[in-house]
Amino acid sequence: MTAGNSPSRSLTVIDGSALPAILRPEFEEASGYARAEKAAATRRAYRSDFALFRSWCEAKRVSGLPAAPEVVAAFLAAEANRGAKVATISRRLAAIRYAHKIAGHEPPTNLEAVKATLRGIRRTVGSAPTRKAPATADKIIAMVGEAGTDLKGLRDRAILLLGFAGAFRRSELVGLDVTDLEFCAGGLRVSIRKSKTDQEGLGATIAITRGSVACPVDAVRAWITAAPITDGPLFRPVTRTGKISARRLSARAVANLVKVYARHAGLRAADFSGHSLRSGFLTSAAARGASIFKLMDVSRHKSVDTLRGYVRDAEMFRDHAGNGLL
Repeated sequence: MTAGNSPSRSLTVIDGSALPAILRPEFEEASGYARAEKAAATRRAYRSDFALFRSWCEAKRVSGLPAAPEVVAAFLAAEANRGAKVATISRRLAAIRYAHKIAGHEPPTNLEAVKATLRGIRRTVGSAPTRKAPATADKIIAMVGEAGTDLKGLRDRAILLLGFAGAFRRSELVGLDVTDLEFCAGGLRVSIRKSKTDQEGLGATIAITRGSVACPVDAVRAWITAAPITDGPLFRPVTRTGKISARRLSARAVANLVKVYARHAGLRAADFSGHSLRSGFLTSAAARGASIFKLMDVSRHKSVDTLRGYVRDAEMFRDHAGNGLL
């Protein structure tokens, strides 16, 4: 396959063009399962990244699939020179690797020349991620104080409070259906059918406790009652005229919403993202002395090491080794 093929075609998992018609139904099922290997968001990112690589190859009049290791290395250098972040370059390299694997080609990314180029970029440019500010409890309370009492305001309040209280990833939050919720005496049980760290869909159920100042349980109930929504997606777009869509709210909409309410609360919007809800809960809970294992009950992190950073940030000045020295 040449660099001129479409990115969607280049990322087709199995080519069944040579199969007899009688096998087509089963082939379509197999293709669906193969595509499910990667999350939808990952597939979208890979298609976009490979399309960019393909366009670069076309401009240079070289093959993008299969691509020579020297071509991939040159592309990485070009991306670094134009200011792309190391995380972005690494993801594009993964997309190139994936495209070659599913097309039946040996990935050029396995060659030392490509690996050395990426290591050099990391060492020269730096690979420390830009961390967004956590929307800690005090900030969340200030943010939801800016929400109105109309349908959109009720929805936004529920998103912010539930997203924080459940340490949700934005994809998990917008993936919730009304039937995933169970109101109970203690608060709210939320079933998460699939998440970033649970691609096999084993599922998990977390507890959302009530709040005395800004209650996530009451906020969710108020939104469901006012909508009203009895089945399907929990969070949906609301038009300017107050009409509620039947479709699911996008993950990008959650990120934008967090920024909007951060700005309304007098905070710097650029410092916040959709992840700020999740990191805000973990930072706030750690500051109040919650153990790593209790944090994991809510956040569903697989690695203790990942959570240590939140605890370390919250306890940075507690029992500091330098206390009393000066």
